Amino acid sequence: MAQKSSKFNCHIVAMPYPGRGHVNPMMNFCKIVVAKYPNIFISFIVTEEWHSFISWDKLPENINYATIPNVIPSEVGRAKDFPGFFKATLTKLEGPVEKLVDELLMKPSVIVYDTYLSWVIGLGNRKNIPVASFFTMSAAVFSISYHMDLLAQNGHYNANLTGKVQEQVDYIPGIPLIRVLDLPTPFHGMGQELLDVVKDVFSTASKAQYLLFTSVYELESTVINALRQIFSIPVHPIGPAIPYFTSENNPSSTTSIDEPEYMKWLNSQPNGSVLYISQGSFLSVSRDELDEIVAGVHDSGVRFFWVARDETVRFQKNGCSAGLVVPWCDQFKVLSHRSIGGFWSHCGWNSTKEAAFSGLPMLTFPIFWDQQTNSKQIVEDWKIGYRVKEHDQCSVRREEISNLLKWFMDSGNEQVMETRRRAKEIQKICQCSTASGGSSEINIDAFIKDVSCHK
Repeated sequence: MAQKSSKFNCHIVAMPYPGRGHVNPMMNFCKIVVAKYPNIFISFIVTEEWHSFISWDKLPENINYATIPNVIPSEVGRAKDFPGFFKATLTKLEGPVEKLVDELLMKPSVIVYDTYLSWVIGLGNRKNIPVASFFTMSAAVFSISYHMDLLAQNGHYNANLTGKVQEQVDYIPGIPLIRVLDLPTPFHGMGQELLDVVKDVFSTASKAQYLLFTSVYELESTVINALRQIFSIPVHPIGPAIPYFTSENNPSSTTSIDEPEYMKWLNSQPNGSVLYISQGSFLSVSRDELDEIVAGVHDSGVRFFWVARDETVRFQKNGCSAGLVVPWCDQFKVLSHRSIGGFWSHCGWNSTKEAAFSGLPMLTFPIFWDQQTNSKQIVEDWKIGYRVKEHDQCSVRREEISNLLKWFMDSGNEQVMETRRRAKEIQKICQCSTASGGSSEINIDAFIKDVSCHK
């Protein structure tokens, strides 16, 4: 609970959606804020379950966890029943959160809430507390989702898009030409039953007092400028909201007693020689497709570092000596390591930003929701990656994967080297944005000033 203290004259309540890809960027944003503004106190609301996941993280003295009961039924697992879980976050959390807010010793100056938890707007209105919508996906995905009516008018928003997936969409404000296939999957694939729910979420976004994007302005300036024309409320791209502010994102090439074994392994590898592979922490591919990926990576002979969760033992049965398989790692620290030369990714927005900040080319293998759109940005807009699957492929075979990996990790391949050079340019853009006086800092400062926390 927030503690009254003369040193704190501003209280921010943070309300993340209960998923790792949402909790992490909001916590990173909170840490960035309190590091610069010691007069601000933040109450970070999580369920008791999520508190058990992240309580090991030592927080600054002016951030405290505020917990609510585990009100979402255990049988509604996020990965097993995503639609059910998503709907439960819209109906089960509001009561406990309102009770908690009523019990806080300091009245909040603002509630920063995950955009998908749209009920917070009503809570803020009842309590006379301003609210800031915090979007943990790209500004491009926000604009696409906000303009569902335009998609519907053009026949690109319904449950039957057979034969239309290759059609080009050129009418969404701020969005470059994009195929229907590259729209977020609720519009054309998995997640169809959530279309109306998602539409309701985004239709309320303009009722917040502020709109925050976890994005680098320079990478999405066109769409952010378009949204600033559409919305009458302040729109602030607050930067990537990844742990760039820690000293650990530039690991030393030397080993230490406390260093994880996987870092010692990376230290022993040549510069730019290792492919980092991760399919994220939520959904995964089918078992058959995973078999093909495992075999393709093994057959390619490239050095790899794979975060494989429950597939760890399965992969090691191949006896491949060219790589290392672990169930977990500090991803940003690994991506920043000198030995990593590329990233096979599911294209979650946090992973996409970490790769961009680390200056890495990518192999994109999207699965769900916004990942297809992120893949399109990586490959076509930023030009720092390649798709593992071609446009018309339902699956990919081991021979194709093996050949792709050998081509992608070939230091003599001029096309790939050009992509690596482009990735370094994107890295510089990200680093300049988050440096002192950069666009990310300017937008964070503007938000803090808006909510009267800067005194």
